Amino acid sequence: MPQATAPPTGQSSVAASPGSGADAPPPADAHPSVGAPASPSGGRTGSEFAPLLRIVREQGLLERRTDWYARGILLNLLALAAVVTGTVLAGGSWWALSLAPPLALFSTRTAFFAHDAGHSQITADRRTGRIIQLLHANLLLGMSQEWWNDKHNRHHANPNHVDKDPDVAADILVFTQRQAVGRAGFRGLLTRHQAWLFFPLTTLEGLALKIYGFRAVFSAPSGEGPRPSRRARSLEGLLLIAHVAGYVTLLLAAMPPVRALVFALIHQMLLGLHLGMAFAPNHKGMEMPDEERGKSWGHLRRQVLTSRNVRGGPVTDWLLGGLNYQIEHHLFPSMPRPHLRLAQPLVRAHCRALSLAYHETGLVESYRQALGHLREVGEPLRADGRG
Repeated sequence: MPQATAPPTGQSSVAASPGSGADAPPPADAHPSVGAPASPSGGRTGSEFAPLLRIVREQGLLERRTDWYARGILLNLLALAAVVTGTVLAGGSWWALSLAPPLALFSTRTAFFAHDAGHSQITADRRTGRIIQLLHANLLLGMSQEWWNDKHNRHHANPNHVDKDPDVAADILVFTQRQAVGRAGFRGLLTRHQAWLFFPLTTLEGLALKIYGFRAVFSAPSGEGPRPSRRARSLEGLLLIAHVAGYVTLLLAAMPPVRALVFALIHQMLLGLHLGMAFAPNHKGMEMPDEERGKSWGHLRRQVLTSRNVRGGPVTDWLLGGLNYQIEHHLFPSMPRPHLRLAQPLVRAHCRALSLAYHETGLVESYRQALGHLREVGEPLRADGRG
């Protein structure tokens, strides 16, 4: 049976550790404690989550699948190598641009493996997991592992929480009508039309991840979140620089500058779009707890009520990197990706027994709901003509 492991430094683990009866989510790389928080229901005692955790453990669904990941990572690296080789060989022709989409596809696969490594889904060994994530995130994608883990940990600890989840903080997009109040000018214009602009804006995500990562590694520590050692920051920085240097050198060696620029734009824009399509359905339009409800909900409700699953088969699983099982992933962050679909019937039945809403829809409908929420948030600005 799987055993809990200590949260590794530099890998995904929520800041709050579950204590005896404490209302805290389980560490992302350690199996959730049986002492999970109690239901807010007045007549119910004990944890709503513990019985589900027990059966999931008994069925071995929290055991790592290192063999599955080893095959997947090897195949992905071979695919990347094949695309890069083809790009070099075809660099003298504009036909080389046709290889930018498959490069974006396998770059997204690389991001999925980095995500899973950060959750300790691949291995329980902290050093090995960190190396895998550094190679996939920093070296192959140019994205800071430490920055991503800090941001993603806070999201997992309080998904869709209007004050604590960085993924719903007001920025280019806003996620509540309260956040939209007072936005004018260019930001107001974006908010009014953010539903239409969402997918076009995701084409910038690949570049944005690099910028955020470089800024986090090379700027002075802000005092928020973890403070990695100088050695860890230096290693991250070297890998980020190696990524940019290798990417630029390879393209310029393979093709003329203008063609290289077009290739890079297609690659990065499609990478961002694919990532956006994978992450967009997960939480947008679902429950957004405030401080009061956030404290009263236990782990089960905090994760289930704020998440949306996407129905589909093996192709959907592959394209979305298993994130279509968002509810199961949030309940059991260290559960290996191939086990998420096996856990789904158990989670659904448990929620049904508790009369707890379990939200699942088709892929197209999930986008409709997510964009509908963004459209609703911007409605007040459209109504009064602001922005």
